[in-house]
Amino acid sequence: MSDQNNTPANDKKPLRAVRTRSSGRGIADRVWEIITPTADELGYYLWDVEYVKEGADFILRVTIDSDEGITIDDCETMSRAIDPVLDEHDPIPDAYLLEVSSPGIERELTRDDHFALCVGEKVEARLFAPVDGSRVWVGILGERDAEGGIPVETAGVTRVFPRSAVAKIRTVFDF
Repeated sequence: MSDQNNTPANDKKPLRAVRTRSSGRGIADRVWEIITPTADELGYYLWDVEYVKEGADFILRVTIDSDEGITIDDCETMSRAIDPVLDEHDPIPDAYLLEVSSPGIERELTRDDHFALCVGEKVEARLFAPVDGSRVWVGILGERDAEGGIPVETAGVTRVFPRSAVAKIRTVFDF
């Protein structure tokens, strides 16, 4: 059984991808399999599924997107639709909170799909260690190279960062 907690977010453009992560990766993978048909029926696609423990709570985070963007009503619709499906399949042994949201206008890029769909977008790459004196690089995302390097063009210069050097990368929206 889950509690519902729907959160709104802004949407920028349609991106088709799926991501699972967290210490509960096996659970997140199983949940993804279980809820994909429901998301498809409703006209949504998955951006991310996470199962994490925060403080005393276990949280199942389902992030959805669509070609039209996601509203709070979409989050509520998805939450209400997947809640009984999750109860029926019971993939999570603990009590948990269910959160359904959109990836937002500034979205984290974690999968190859994400990178491919965001080529040409402005991104912020946070590195584990400084390169040329900086750990944060903001610029335009290029196509990944054959080795999986992440090219970011800043001030007319393209730097390619190995994926292993990038702690986090997300799209940036100038308000």
